[in-house]
Amino acid sequence: MKTFLSIGTGPGMGFATAERFAKEGFQVVLSARNAAKTQELANQLKAKGYKAEAQTVDTVDPASVASLIGEVEKQYSFVDVLHYNAASMRRATLAEQPRDSFNGDLAVNIGGALVAAQAVAPKMGERGSGTILLTGGGFALQPHAEYLSLSIGKAGIRALAYGLFDSLKEKGIHVATVTVATFVNPGSEDALAVAEHFWRLHNQPKGSWTVEMQHPPVS
Repeated sequence: MKTFLSIGTGPGMGFATAERFAKEGFQVVLSARNAAKTQELANQLKAKGYKAEAQTVDTVDPASVASLIGEVEKQYSFVDVLHYNAASMRRATLAEQPRDSFNGDLAVNIGGALVAAQAVAPKMGERGSGTILLTGGGFALQPHAEYLSLSIGKAGIRALAYGLFDSLKEKGIHVATVTVATFVNPGSEDALAVAEHFWRLHNQPKGSWTVEMQHPPVS
């Protein structure tokens, strides 16, 4: 059975994407900082007959992210699909951004994704297969003055996806991002659409891999 690891699972896009892969027979591992909320999401999947479990991770701490991936690899031998969905949604202008919070925001928004990619890439490379999915945002394309740390983080996510795409493709690893340029509510059609984008990216034939999809699609 293939394993899908979600880091930064929330009730919106994170949960919808995990459920999309669970429907395809994946063992799903959900993870976030709030253990109770993450367990509740896992219970919702199990109630539908899917294989799911919950883990705790603090994406601001690189050691926590690396440890989580090590534990999942130990338990299931391999992470077939990694989905990094964590984000600090702080609303703050330049004048309002607390100085001691900015680095923490970036650690969640981009640093954790880099650490996660570093952690899963070796085994994926050894097998010559694997998918790394990153939740991007429209602020990467149009930064917002009231969401500076999130805008910078989403720009970093997009740069990470593009920066890793070619080199990891040579090792059989597909790195891809969905740039989400709308607010997504839990259980909404948008959440389901984003999840479907991630599934399609994962399911692309190797010769047709793409690095990015956008939601809503650019006309």
